[in-house]
Amino acid sequence: MTALELTGVTKSFGDTTVVDELTLTLPDGSLTVLVGPSGCGKSTTLRIVAGLETADGGSVHIGDRDVTKESPRRRDVAMVFQNYALYPQLTVAGNIAFPLRNAGVGRAEAAARAAEAAERVGISGLLDRKPRQLSGGQQQRVAIARALVRTPSVFLFDEPLSNLDAKLRVELRTEIRRLQQQTGITALYVTHDQEEAMTIADQLVVLQAGRIAQSGTPEELYRCPANTFVAGFIGSPSMNLIEGQVRGGSFESGALRWPAPGADGAVVFGVRPEDLVIEPDEAGEGRLDLIELLGPRYALLVEVGSHRLTAVVEAAAVAAWETPPGPGVPVSVRVRAGREHLFDAGSGKRRQD
Repeated sequence: MTALELTGVTKSFGDTTVVDELTLTLPDGSLTVLVGPSGCGKSTTLRIVAGLETADGGSVHIGDRDVTKESPRRRDVAMVFQNYALYPQLTVAGNIAFPLRNAGVGRAEAAARAAEAAERVGISGLLDRKPRQLSGGQQQRVAIARALVRTPSVFLFDEPLSNLDAKLRVELRTEIRRLQQQTGITALYVTHDQEEAMTIADQLVVLQAGRIAQSGTPEELYRCPANTFVAGFIGSPSMNLIEGQVRGGSFESGALRWPAPGADGAVVFGVRPEDLVIEPDEAGEGRLDLIELLGPRYALLVEVGSHRLTAVVEAAAVAAWETPPGPGVPVSVRVRAGREHLFDAGSGKRRQD
């Protein structure tokens, strides 16, 4: 297994800095996911690791090798792209075996290793087909098998599931995770889908304007976001973030009054939708505005004065209400004890008091 290390990596296009002094270590055998909004630098970072972009500054090490100035083919990385990048004139077997044949591996050995890789991703019965005869999910499995066949030092995945429907995305992200764990090959995975990122990552890295906003395990970022940017980006539906004041152990913002620890002052109060408790109450401060069924749960949009809050409530709990849920129904709104998140109103950083 091989670790990957980026130190002070910088990349600009014209006057725009896309990657800004980025330092990151991917432990041996880990799967690290870069996530963030469009333009945050995640794909550029991955392309720098691959050697497809040249960094303006900093270094890239794969294991004990400094590969900063080496060509892509000398870095021993395998990349899976969003658009599959298959050769239309070759069969599935030919596409999978292509990197081996290009490296001088004999025809018989390349064919055997291609067949083995195809079996690992569940496409053994498709070896004689051309890409045009395959579904999108099958084509992506071919691309993954082609990456697997060389047993590289590092896997690089550039939004590999973006072109697939929701059911296939779930299926293939599970397969990618399983294969990465089986091979023990260090992997860097780029996606804009934070749910996908949370599901497969050992290490999750949130990028903001080319810098690391926070890194850690998915649970660490979800339970303890470092700032309002991470708090609002990680989680679906997004965390509710409300500006207000803490006074004497209570958070106040318009009609909202919730217990809040720490020193008095201006804050941004954060609460996850699943940590809001919504109950029908004729004297309640809130009103239901929109109700969406999400299988076993409801997403409720609640208006409290000028604030619009999103809550996620178990469908069974809503079914037990004496008042059927609907627009205009009065409700009380409270926060589960200890589930609040407080951020400094000026810097957006998590409060430590």
